Amino acid sequence: MRTIAVFNNKGGVGKTTLVYHLAHMLPRLGYPTLAVDLDPQANLTSSFFDEDILEGLWESGQETILGCVDPILEGTGDIRPLRPKPAAERLWVVPGHLGLSRFEDKLSESWGNCQNDDAAALRATSAFHRIILQAGTAVDARVALIDVGPNLGAINRAVLLAADDLILPLAADLFSLQGLRNLGPTVRRWRIQWNRALENTSTQVDLPQARMAPFGYVVLQHAVRLDRPVRAYGKWLDRIPRVYREAVLAERVEDALPVAAEDPHCLAMLRNFRSLMPMAQEARKPMFDLRPADGAIGSHAQLARTCEEDFHRLAQRILGPSVSP
Repeated sequence: MRTIAVFNNKGGVGKTTLVYHLAHMLPRLGYPTLAVDLDPQANLTSSFFDEDILEGLWESGQETILGCVDPILEGTGDIRPLRPKPAAERLWVVPGHLGLSRFEDKLSESWGNCQNDDAAALRATSAFHRIILQAGTAVDARVALIDVGPNLGAINRAVLLAADDLILPLAADLFSLQGLRNLGPTVRRWRIQWNRALENTSTQVDLPQARMAPFGYVVLQHAVRLDRPVRAYGKWLDRIPRVYREAVLAERVEDALPVAAEDPHCLAMLRNFRSLMPMAQEARKPMFDLRPADGAIGSHAQLARTCEEDFHRLAQRILGPSVSP
């Protein structure tokens, strides 16, 4: 199973919307998908399920990610297995929980102890990795999409250790570029520190290999006029390819680079579908599944079809050339 974390430490770029729609699109291309909500805000979970279901999930917490790590948090044992909750055909969810933020201190404390081959620290730090593998195996998922909160704290460090690939959602603005400058060096430092811990450990626990490979970026919610970004966004779009290479890939860039739309590291430039969002939230379905009965008529119906085409192309790009169009 391939694990993909969708992450930028700058919030408000549409990260959860991206995960939600990809999670619905990948199964349609033949890839059973596990959507994992590891953002303590649990917005992805609330996108999938209505309030009645959420109340039941969150009241006990046992069928959420918090229930999985609770034995570690309470010092009573290791992770608790969880059966993912079905959300659609060939799509399952590991529900999030607002109480997951309580795990932050435990993970922060454990990180330094991992270097000393501390078994309890290694179990805590690898908890998300092992929960995702167990949940994915339970439903024969081929891809796990992980929604991650917008910060560089201990929870997200443990989440990213579990990821094979990183997809970075961006807005064309100064804040997203600064997010890349913070993220790149931090992820490289985490990888080095974890590899050092792996070299020194004798603990018999399934530990992540911390690949955390940058797979590419997606420019989200850019304004469109005549199918081109408006001028106010142009200067930030032009800077993305260079900042991505220098900060995230740690490359030295001396030559001119292509614009973002032609950059091979740019997986997609998704237009602004904001007018569809209220309809999709009301219908509790992806924007590309909106129909006339949901209010998607006229220009909204065309925009829903465009949304489907855009996410179909993005999903194919993520899955690789082996996927037929």
